[in-house]
Amino acid sequence: MAMEMRLPVARKPLSEALGRDTRKRPGGAGRHDRYRHGFMRGHGTYMGEEKLIASVAGSVERVNKLICVKALKTRYNGEVGDIVVGRITEVQQKRWKVDTNSRLDSVLLLSSMNLPGGELRRRSAEDELAMRGFLQEGDLISAEVQAVFSDGAVSLHTRSLRYGKLGQGVLVQVSPSLVKRQKTHFHDLPCGASVILGNNGFIWIYPTPEHKDEDAGGFIADLEPVSLADREVISRLRNCVVSLVTQRMMLYDTSILYCYEASLPHQIKDILKPEVMEEIVLETRQRLLEQEG
Repeated sequence: MAMEMRLPVARKPLSEALGRDTRKRPGGAGRHDRYRHGFMRGHGTYMGEEKLIASVAGSVERVNKLICVKALKTRYNGEVGDIVVGRITEVQQKRWKVDTNSRLDSVLLLSSMNLPGGELRRRSAEDELAMRGFLQEGDLISAEVQAVFSDGAVSLHTRSLRYGKLGQGVLVQVSPSLVKRQKTHFHDLPCGASVILGNNGFIWIYPTPEHKDEDAGGFIADLEPVSLADREVISRLRNCVVSLVTQRMMLYDTSILYCYEASLPHQIKDILKPEVMEEIVLETRQRLLEQEG
């Protein structure tokens, strides 16, 4: 059996290879930024010595006169309307507890979900007894943030047929700060797979279904065997997402697709090699810069 041995080597960071123009301005904790008078203090900053000082390490974002520092590594802070991917951790009375990568477990109420078949009626005691038949511990779901409580906990709902239990696929956990906010986070890629980019940093990659069963109400998972070609596409997409995250690039449908196309000359297992990772991410970033003009 052949075995490959690799020795550690000092490599130049990708951001330095791309030049200063393509990098965001960093904001280190305690750093005195150039923003002084006339600017508003946002998240991740505080006033000191008549100037704004970053309280977390991250990238500086400016909207008109509002200055914020977005932390590179942080827990998910829910906002109403966010699309999230979560895992059921506990079944309670008339509710499920969901792990959404936040400081507190999120809540999915029995009244905040569609019944199987899309039936519209009040929830009864029979529905409460059948909760574990709908969703049980360990199930993965996609949902939307309905409300955020004062303590930071999140209330979810799955009242649309595109939400519900997730079937077969691969879950990749990344930092929530690397997921770009878009109008839609459900993408069917032309390579034959689909991705759900959760705002909470949970990325779900799964084979694109040939037809969507709208009568299931989002609670019947497709457990049919996945073909070898689909598994290879999913594995390649998973390694591409890991490569983009390693090089601190934002995740959205275009960046993932460009990275997938750049990785086609390489084998799936070779994508995670540091030199191959830098090569495909560099090509991806150059294509994105050319697209932006």
